[in-house]
Parts: sequence; structure tokens; C-alpha cells
Amino acid sequence: MRSIHAMIAEDEQLAREDMIYLLEKEPDVVLCPSAETGNQLVNLYVEYEPDVIFLDVEMPGMTGVDAVKQIVELAYLHPPLFIFTTAYDEYAMEAFEIEAVDYLLKPYDDVRFQKTMRRIRKQMAQTGMKQDKHAETQTDPATEKLLIDDGERMVVLAPEAIYYAVPDNRMLAIHTQDEVIECRMTLQELEDKLHGLSFFRTHRSYLVNLNYIKEITPWVNGAYNVTLTDKDQTTLPVSRSARKVLLETFKS
Repeated sequence: MRSIHAMIAEDEQLAREDMIYLLEKEPDVVLCPSAETGNQLVNLYVEYEPDVIFLDVEMPGMTGVDAVKQIVELAYLHPPLFIFTTAYDEYAMEAFEIEAVDYLLKPYDDVRFQKTMRRIRKQMAQTGMKQDKHAETQTDPATEKLLIDDGERMVVLAPEAIYYAVPDNRMLAIHTQDEVIECRMTLQELEDKLHGLSFFRTHRSYLVNLNYIKEITPWVNGAYNVTLTDKDQTTLPVSRSARKVLLETFKS
């Protein structure tokens, strides 16, 4: 059974506790820390990268709708699923305008909640099938080298020369032993080109060559860091969602 990492964004303590109670009864749900404001939600999303977010439409400061828009921008091609929670039925239209999976009215009804969970599981299963299909249709390149356009030249680059890559001011910075190559490729596009090789997305913003990881160390709140073998001993973050897969990758 695939685990569903869920996050709650709710400023009302009672409503937050009710949602926690409902989610804790679901055997496939793993709860992430909860947010009480829209700004806090965006920060926690970056750290924990949940699969689904249950969020109140109205919160102090940034609204739930505005928080969703920011998270969608941060999430690249794979944003989380959103479930709006509200005491007012008229907010349902606003939820579906930004493609929320569902909405729940307060106080929560267990039958209605179970219907929402079925929608979440169905949506996650469909997303997983699409990703698998995409992976199966990847074709092997004619050469093992990459052709990187930095705007002034076409750089021929061997994948094993890449230590890591990270977005930087609307560009992608590809770090090698000798230089940093900047191009307009997205991190997802580079990851697709390196499919099947020893590269791992330690965080939404970092793609790392596993062969250059020197050590993995605990950080805070269940997150980790990796230190690379480059001359600067670069330290990069590992998100909570990526931690388990990364550690299992190195198991003997």
C-alpha cells in the first residue's frame, strides 16, 4: 500500500484537531507537521513535500488560495493534491477553479471525508500510472554524452562529469569538477535526460550524482544533508520525502 503524506493548514485549533483525528485513522496516511497560516504552509511544503494538503480557505495573512498558487509554482511538474476545508459552501467554486481535488465542509462528516479519501487515492494511483508510462517510453540516447546549450555555445558533457544541478535565477546551474554551466533547461528536463543513470533528486531543487556523495548526515526535523566529494565539500539538503529512498539506495 502506497503511503500518503498529508499536511493540514488550519488556524482554528478545534478544526485542526478534528482533521488530525480523521487522518490518523487512515492506515496509509503519514501526517506531516501542520501549518496555522498560509506563509507557514508554503515553508512547510518546501521542507516536507507532502502528497496532499488539507487547507482552510481563510487563514491569517496569506489565504489558502494564494498559498496554493505559490506552492504550484514551487512544485514544478508534480504539485500536491489540494483539499479545501471551509465552513461556507460558496467557497467550493473557488476551490475547483484552481483544480482542487475536493472540498470539505466544517464540521467534518465521516462519510463525506471517506469519499474525499477515495478521490485522493484514485488521483494518486492515476498519477503513478502516468509516471510509469512516461518512464517506459523513454528511449536510450544515441550517445552517452549530453548536449547543453548555455546561450553562447553547445557544450558536450559526459553525465559522469556532473556533480549536481540546481535552478538559479531562472537558469539551471550544472556543477562539474571544473566549471558551472548555466543553461535554460529545467531541472526536470535534465533529470529526464539522465534517466536510468546514477542521479537522484534529493530535494525539489537539487539533482545529485550518487557517485559523488561522500557522507549523509541528519539535520533537523527528520531532514538530512549530503556532502559531496568535490573540492568545496559541497553540502546539499535531502528532503524528508527523499530521505528513505536515498538511504535504501545505499543499503548493501
